Formats: sequence, C-alpha cells, structure tokens
Amino acid sequence: MDDDPREELQRFVARLPEPIVPAALRAVTELAIEHDPFLANLLAAPEEDEELTERARQAMREGDADIDAGRVRGTYEIEREFGL
Repeated sequence: MDDDPREELQRFVARLPEPIVPAALRAVTELAIEHDPFLANLLAAPEEDEELTERARQAMREGDADIDAGRVRGTYEIEREFGL
C-alpha cells in the first residue's frame, strides 16, 4: 500500500476493465457529490443552451487574442502587485 491513496486509486482506475468504467465513474461521482456541496450544485445545474450573442463571441475573440499576444497577467502576479 502506498503513502498516497490518490496515486493508488489512480492505478486501480487505470486497470479497470472497460465495461465497468461507467459504473466506477458513477460511484466516484456520488462520493464526490456527497462531500462537496458546490460540486453537487454544479452538476445539478441545468445545461446552458442559450446561444452566444455576437458581442459575446467578439469579447471571446479579443480575450483569446490578448492571451496569444501575452497581454494578460496571472492571478498571483496581480495579488502580489496589490499586496494580497
């Protein structure tokens, strides 16, 4: 048995026979939901089916361009700048 149970769990999951993977996923998801109310709410939320507006699409393109051009700063950098 390893010191890190997560690594051991990952090894077990990697060796599962393909037919039981869906059942294992359901079991792990149920455990996670049981212990994480935020995750439970997130998974229970209705799927977003609203179309994006052209304005939203343009904002996404601009954001992607900023990322590609390196015009963004990470959270840690901003927190450091403001002493947080």
